[in-house]
Amino acid sequence: MVPAAVPGSSDLVGAPIAMIDAEGTVVGWSQAGQRLVGYSPAEVVSRPAAVVLASAEDRAKTSAFGERCGARGGWSGLAALRHRDGHKLDVSLRVSPLSGQDGSTRWLVSVTDLAAVSSSAVNGLRPSSLLTRAPVGITVRDLDLRCTWLNDLAERRDGILPEVRLGRRLTEVVAGFEAEALEAAMRLVLESGTPVVDLEYPAWNASRKHAFTVSYFRLEDAEGHALAVCGMCVDATDRERARERLAILSEASTRIGTTLDVMRTGQELADLAVPLLADFVAVDLAEAVPLGEEPLARLGPMGEHIPAFRRAGLASINPGAPEAWCAQGEAVFVPPTSPYTRVLSSGKAYLESVLDTSPGTWLDEDPARAELMREYGMHSAMVVPIHARGTVLGVAVFVRTKDPVPFEEDDLLLAEALVSRAALCLDNANRYTRERTAALALQRNLLPQRLTGGCAVEVASRYLPADIHHGVGGDWFDVIPLSGARVALVVGDVVGHGINAAATMGRLRTAVHAFADLDLPPDELLAHLDDLAIRLTEEDTDAKDLATAVLGATCLYAVYDPVTRRCTMARAGHAPPAIVDPHGHVTFPDLPTGTPLGLGLTPFPFESVELELPEGSTLALYTDGLVETRDQDIDAGMHRLATALAHPGLPLEDLGSAVLDTLPTGETCDDVTLLLARTHALSTDQVVSWDLPTDPAVVSTARSLAVDQLTKWGLPDLATTTELIVSELVTNAIRHGTGPVRLRLIRHQVLTCEVSDTSNSLPRLRHARTTDESGRGLFLIAQLSHRRGTRYTPDGKTVWAEQELTPAVQQ
Repeated sequence: MVPAAVPGSSDLVGAPIAMIDAEGTVVGWSQAGQRLVGYSPAEVVSRPAAVVLASAEDRAKTSAFGERCGARGGWSGLAALRHRDGHKLDVSLRVSPLSGQDGSTRWLVSVTDLAAVSSSAVNGLRPSSLLTRAPVGITVRDLDLRCTWLNDLAERRDGILPEVRLGRRLTEVVAGFEAEALEAAMRLVLESGTPVVDLEYPAWNASRKHAFTVSYFRLEDAEGHALAVCGMCVDATDRERARERLAILSEASTRIGTTLDVMRTGQELADLAVPLLADFVAVDLAEAVPLGEEPLARLGPMGEHIPAFRRAGLASINPGAPEAWCAQGEAVFVPPTSPYTRVLSSGKAYLESVLDTSPGTWLDEDPARAELMREYGMHSAMVVPIHARGTVLGVAVFVRTKDPVPFEEDDLLLAEALVSRAALCLDNANRYTRERTAALALQRNLLPQRLTGGCAVEVASRYLPADIHHGVGGDWFDVIPLSGARVALVVGDVVGHGINAAATMGRLRTAVHAFADLDLPPDELLAHLDDLAIRLTEEDTDAKDLATAVLGATCLYAVYDPVTRRCTMARAGHAPPAIVDPHGHVTFPDLPTGTPLGLGLTPFPFESVELELPEGSTLALYTDGLVETRDQDIDAGMHRLATALAHPGLPLEDLGSAVLDTLPTGETCDDVTLLLARTHALSTDQVVSWDLPTDPAVVSTARSLAVDQLTKWGLPDLATTTELIVSELVTNAIRHGTGPVRLRLIRHQVLTCEVSDTSNSLPRLRHARTTDESGRGLFLIAQLSHRRGTRYTPDGKTVWAEQELTPAVQQ
């Protein structure tokens, strides 16, 4: 039958098959009845309705059944009908009384074929309960669409009295587009005979909007001509509201929590709820939440200290939200006796269907808010706590102003569901913010706070953390002063993001400092760093904590000597540096790539390359985040970098800013690190050296040469200590070393004294006993110098000591 073929409320109320007069005679028959039981209108109309009952016993009871229907005002239940071909039909039957304009009564018989109703359509209900659970408003209209019959439920559906409805068309009783559309549907049914099923339309009843579905069927006389149109109306308000709630919740899953920004998530909640649920919404978060700190626990009894709140979201049907008592981002005042504190202390939502804004309420503590509420007609409100995992993050306030319908329990359930979804997003964002803040703090504290290149280079740096989706990375950079006025430049990148990457970066950076203090060449330093990264990986793997394991890192290490203007560099899987000569020509030197640190992929050592740089050259060391983006490969990024660097006349700080300005707009998916170093060279009058024979008698000559040079440099105050240092270093080189001895003095920010020989044996600092006749030389040097040490050279070793200059001499 037709209704069964179209899912909806008509499946539950059935299709009208006959209209019966007070004597039980069929006066109208429908096409649905003919399809169901096989009888044509000519075979049924003007005959007793009992002809279609299945058994003789049932037909004998029709008179008593009619009297019972009249006494009870109708009947619904299971029945058996007899098909024209003789087989039995099990149906759910409804007999509804209809009142006419003259006070007479007729009966409308509606049938649902149980064989055509699936278990999903009845939603688990017993078939015998279908009709009683779906009260139906019924109207019958003549060929001119005037109402001739109706039941009492029709009045309850839309509040139109029978005396107003009977004898009139729908458009004469109800104005508007909906009435015209319904009459058009009735005409179509009368003309074609095809039912119109589940036509939806809205209506207002008792100041509340309702949703109805109506189905129209044609009733025919014995000749099969149209007799009337029957309308069966079901209130679908609850179903429509449930569907709207599901739609809102479905939309919430895509519109709330699109970012990890707690303030934006709060605004998304407010934007979604207006106007779907409320006319005004405010989302207030505890101040600790946007900062990534621990959220609130549930408050204790009222009257205790109330934490500070800040407005994260604000939305209104009025442009600019003029009814808001504080703007987005501002602190929110919470009166101690307000619903806010009640919600926070109990953890339960609060519903005030009719707001009491009269004097004597909690609004007396906040007169400005009370005035706004009265001015904009706030008449109903809900306050819902935002909590997740046992902690309170804030509150959401829903208010109605222009919508006259007050909030109900169903509205509160919907608000709680929306806030629950937002709370999980806020909690995740808060946890992420807390972790990101910790990672950034760790990384920034591990990175150098102040860079100085001494007299070797002028330096500038830029660091840009990754966007909030990817988290802080493991980039690091450094400028490390070395002996002999040299300087080491370092840039590295740990694979991954987050606090673990930052911690690993700190461990590797500390190791680079330690290895640099040993004055290791770049290739050896990277080899030691690779061994350390492998050990760290093995330790983390043994601890079965893959989240903290070192999964690889890249590094570029370069050493620049301002005396020779030579730069020695090596890299471990890192991008090559850019070198800008004084004329602005940019090159990327061909360095052996090496493998990333910590992977243990190759037994081959790292290789160093030595380059001579003109004074005023600029070295640019960077991480891949600067030259690789989502939409650009590394070659295009390096070309973009070279173009930006080709301005040698710019100050380094301006040059660094210009390079970052070339990055594509939008958030970056990886950290961006840039280290710029502009080379200087020491003049010939700042460096002096002497080749000395391996004769003990030459020690006094070395002392004299040093004192004379200090006099020329205007450093007589350092003559005595320098004599002792030179004497000890030259004596040790002659006594314990081999080959020729070279003495070199360098005057830069400190005074450096170096003695080189061809021996590879390193002197060791000893603590001589009182009875020992030797072993006190290096101890004396350590006491007299600011720093001291030894480094290997291609021809042997160099032992050095530095003394600080007075500020006047440094200038």
